[in-house]
Amino acid sequence: MKALKLGLLLIATVILYNVDAQGKRQGSTLAERVQQLTDMTNKRPILRFNANKFREFVKTAPRNYSVIIMFTAMAAQRQCMVCRQANDEFSAVATSFRYSQAYSNKLFFGVVDFDEGSDIFQMLKLNTAPVFMHFPAKGKPKGPDTMDIQRIGFAAETISKWIAERTDIQIRVFRPPNYMGTFALIMLIAFVAGILYLTRNNLDFLCNKNMWGVCALFFTLAMTSGQMWNHIRGPPFMHKNQNGQIAYIHGSSQGQFVVETYIVMVLNAAIVIGVILLTEAAKIKGDPKRKKFMAISGLVLLSVFFSLLLSVFRTKTQGYPYSFLFK
Repeated sequence: MKALKLGLLLIATVILYNVDAQGKRQGSTLAERVQQLTDMTNKRPILRFNANKFREFVKTAPRNYSVIIMFTAMAAQRQCMVCRQANDEFSAVATSFRYSQAYSNKLFFGVVDFDEGSDIFQMLKLNTAPVFMHFPAKGKPKGPDTMDIQRIGFAAETISKWIAERTDIQIRVFRPPNYMGTFALIMLIAFVAGILYLTRNNLDFLCNKNMWGVCALFFTLAMTSGQMWNHIRGPPFMHKNQNGQIAYIHGSSQGQFVVETYIVMVLNAAIVIGVILLTEAAKIKGDPKRKKFMAISGLVLLSVFFSLLLSVFRTKTQGYPYSFLFK
């Protein structure tokens, strides 16, 4: 009986020793991984992950740190213009965190390029870029851990706010000073002041209603065509698919291309010109030929370009049933 108790005690001791030793080895491995990530971050705020590094530092458990990864396609042959813009914003956030007081080894930033980690894209079922994902310290990423850039964009301040919601780490974004805007403003003011000085004896143009009307109309057309949306979201100029076909109109109402903005602006401008011609034709008295020409021209412009604008709307809004001259 004593021999049995002694044997059970020996077995229990061996089991406890193995468990303790395994725990120490895991703790040491975790500490080594954190130290490696910290050393790499000290050299470069954004770490580049290939398949091996991704499995070692992101997929391997346990972890006591979060990782924010941007999945991108920066190679020139990918022609992803928006990826470069997103990379600039992501770099601003990572650099701001690296040199802020909130910096710690609880959060790291990384990037996975498609040409260096296509198998990672396949594993995560990603078929687009850029994509921002948060890999939490515990568990797997869930729905909110993927940033919805189609809805909120990818400005550095937006990324910082999203990170704060996922990790409770507040990052204040610091951008390098850009004096080009200030210089351009000074040059514009100097140019306008010079024009006013040279024409100081003839400033009647400032009271020209047509000039101010054209300026207001141009500003309205620019805003309604989506210029501000382009400034906020940073979309690509156009899209070229794998077959080499170029798309000028985005196929969804949730997005647009830069060239699409100019197309819509021209269509809106043509419609406005048509309405102006119809309005002015109604005011003409005593010149029936001119009145008829302006009325027909305005009607043609209004009909044709409104039909084209409606066709663009049908393309972006699937299932819209109405059309005019063109489908």
